Amino acid sequence: MPAAAFPVTPLARLDFRAALDILIIATLIYYLLRLLRGTRAVQMLVAIGLLAVSYWGARWARLEMVEWLLTTLLPYVAIALIILFQPEIRRALSRVGRNLSMMRFASSNPKATYDDIVMAAEFFSQNRIGALIVVERQAGLRTYIESGIPLDAKLSYDLLVSIFRPGSPLHDGAVIIEGSRVAAAGCFLPLSLNPMISKQLGTRHRAAIGITEDSDCLVVLVSEETGSISVASAGSIQTNLSPEDLSDRLNEMVSRRRTTMVLPAALASARTTVRR
Repeated sequence: MPAAAFPVTPLARLDFRAALDILIIATLIYYLLRLLRGTRAVQMLVAIGLLAVSYWGARWARLEMVEWLLTTLLPYVAIALIILFQPEIRRALSRVGRNLSMMRFASSNPKATYDDIVMAAEFFSQNRIGALIVVERQAGLRTYIESGIPLDAKLSYDLLVSIFRPGSPLHDGAVIIEGSRVAAAGCFLPLSLNPMISKQLGTRHRAAIGITEDSDCLVVLVSEETGSISVASAGSIQTNLSPEDLSDRLNEMVSRRRTTMVLPAALASARTTVRR
């Protein structure tokens, strides 16, 4: 029997190029779903899926008016997607830029810088003073720095204590650190809209999580109500840390960047986790 009599299966055309094409598309879909997991965009995707199903259903049932209406609205879907998914798109592009850029160190002696932060956090915790300290890493935070009061002062324990002292004009807001210098104080940070965040976390915690969702920075915060020390990075937060735990966490960030050249933002989960 001639070979032409047998139907050609789709796998017969699967070569290396086609397999690579499928792998790239599957990887993009995986990271897209991972990026959207736990955000409001999931509900938006469901609504868009329902519109697509309605369109094909209208064509199959020959509902001319419904099909005309949906066809008229389709050209505006692309613009609507950009507007609705603007935070997710910005976050994805920021992560791609971080992964493609060269690693650079925050300061010539980051351990000494972190020691000042740890000592200040311990003081704030013992006296129940609220504090929000943002450590810039690769992604620039110039937009948030401009929202506060510029300082450009050398980072020290005494400076942090002075800034967050109750009654100080710069007490409210966040301190942003660039390398070994305090760039600005009293800065405004975006609040996270992640619905999976615990309701027990207040505005200061949501602000810490929010800025780490948009950049690769590291945030150290102290609760004014409980005095607990927390660390936020890559959209996740660890609470109730001791000063020793905080020091280990910060030093781990430095050693990981020097040895493996892998960003913590690529290793951390996008889901908010709270360690009690």
